Amino acid sequence: MSPARRGRRAAGRKGKPAATRTSTMRSRMALGDFLVAYLKRAGVTHIFGLPGDLVLGLFHRFGSARDLEIVTFSHEPAVGFAADGYARSARRLGVVCVTYGAGGFNVVNAVAGAYAEEIPLLVVSGGPGEAETKLSGVHHQAKDVEGQQRVFEQVTCEARALQHPERAAEEVHDLVRRILTESRPGYLEITRDMVDVVVSVPEEIREWDGTFARPRSDGRKLREAVAETAELVRAAKRPILIGGVEAYRVGAERDLLRLAEKMGAPVVTTVDAKGVFPMDHPQHMGIHVGPFSPGAIQDRVRGADLVLALGTLLTDMNLGASKPQVRRDRSVWAVGGRVNVSYHSYTEVDLKEFVASLARQKLPRRRERIVYHDNLKRTPLARSRGKPLSVNDLLVEVNDFLAEHDGYHVFAESGDMLFGGLELRLRAGGLYFAQGFYASMGFAVPAALGAQIATGVRPLVVTGDGAFQMTGPEISHAPRYGLSPVVVLVNNAGWGIFRPVSPRKDLLRIPDWPYADLAQAWGGVGFRADSREELREALRGAHQVRDFVLIECRVPPDDLSPISRRYIRESARKGRDAAREAEARRKAKSR
Repeated sequence: MSPARRGRRAAGRKGKPAATRTSTMRSRMALGDFLVAYLKRAGVTHIFGLPGDLVLGLFHRFGSARDLEIVTFSHEPAVGFAADGYARSARRLGVVCVTYGAGGFNVVNAVAGAYAEEIPLLVVSGGPGEAETKLSGVHHQAKDVEGQQRVFEQVTCEARALQHPERAAEEVHDLVRRILTESRPGYLEITRDMVDVVVSVPEEIREWDGTFARPRSDGRKLREAVAETAELVRAAKRPILIGGVEAYRVGAERDLLRLAEKMGAPVVTTVDAKGVFPMDHPQHMGIHVGPFSPGAIQDRVRGADLVLALGTLLTDMNLGASKPQVRRDRSVWAVGGRVNVSYHSYTEVDLKEFVASLARQKLPRRRERIVYHDNLKRTPLARSRGKPLSVNDLLVEVNDFLAEHDGYHVFAESGDMLFGGLELRLRAGGLYFAQGFYASMGFAVPAALGAQIATGVRPLVVTGDGAFQMTGPEISHAPRYGLSPVVVLVNNAGWGIFRPVSPRKDLLRIPDWPYADLAQAWGGVGFRADSREELREALRGAHQVRDFVLIECRVPPDDLSPISRRYIRESARKGRDAAREAEARRKAKSR
């Protein structure tokens, strides 16, 4: 059975995947066998990795396990992004298996992105055995033998190297507990001579049900925070809700929906939380990106007499590189285990419990005409005939396609499509994924592959040509895994997002690959679209094809999505202002 089909089977069942119910542990077993049984118990169905000499024994142990399948790609960065997509979409532990040194260092960026975006990944790396560490150097070694562990300490919640067989099982259990409770990556290094060492497995771990209890709120603080917030809601005339990414991470979307419908207030979401509230819901007003939001959204947020910001992170991306447009005395901000109600602060309050408790309160329901807003300009197709395809019209056509065809998840690549993707509106439960904070190029294609393996849902990817040249060729692995992403590739012949602010346009050029032809050569289907009509036909054709599809969309080199153009210029202006201020301070000191 292909990974995609197994993903569909697992996703369609209630409770944990089948693998968790069949895994067995003994009181004493080889470390490699224990890891296999343990990961299956944790609900892991696939491991993303690449073989290497210092991890080969463990790699094959994983690969020989029943109901545990290894997925390989061409390069470790894609392995890490795919595991991120798997964990992000299924809200399940993702596992990466790489060799020491050359493999481990290759995957660091993807793990850093998972740390920044709070994705639970277990990175398992091989390592040199005891005899090898006594030599003056080991191949794949950089500065010293422990150097890789120290590097991963900077991008994980914890990095461990197993050295003591009598404690190995407990160390694995403690590390995975921390990964899943903190929703951050963790690192586990296992020397190649440890794989067959017999370890003791305590009864507590043998009887573990595969889950960890979530941190609970302090009951008194929760009750007071809810009571004070409910009082503000009852008094408010024009409240608004902002849905943040932590609401998705803790599984509070249904409670957020219930609260919004009880209040009848408009809901906006942030850059990193697009999709946390149903995009086709009549109360969804759109995406709030500070000063880069549509004017109606900015006015509504500024004019609110109460803002409920639930799970919203204060990042430069979410705020549009500006100060918050929310006054503290008119807001309730719940994030990171804390609820700030105006100037009162309640710690030890779990977000999911807070939203669920608030949704159970008796609250007045307001009646407000709510209209969805984005930054796109919509013109009749007839007026676009004979004109080059623009990014604006590309996004309009993708939106129309998603409105007609349910059952797609969308992945937006970093770069122009990170902002362009904010204009897309999914319907009927489709989910949207992007690295809305870390924003590493090269994320989308491998992450979409990992997500389809986990969920069985066909992904649609929007990406630029520059990012595609990083990891996009990994789509050539799609046929052997039965995967069928639709990739809409914006070909503007370079790093287009920097063109408005770069004095050297020649430094932004990239080779003009024959993308549609490459898709055909890799076992998929390729289309080219130079006009809006051609893109519409290509999307229709892609929907009918069960193989992977790449649609190469040629747009003018200087064209960008509406938000990108404004965001880049504003960021550049602030950079120039900061430079001038620094120069003025330097001159003042030198006098």
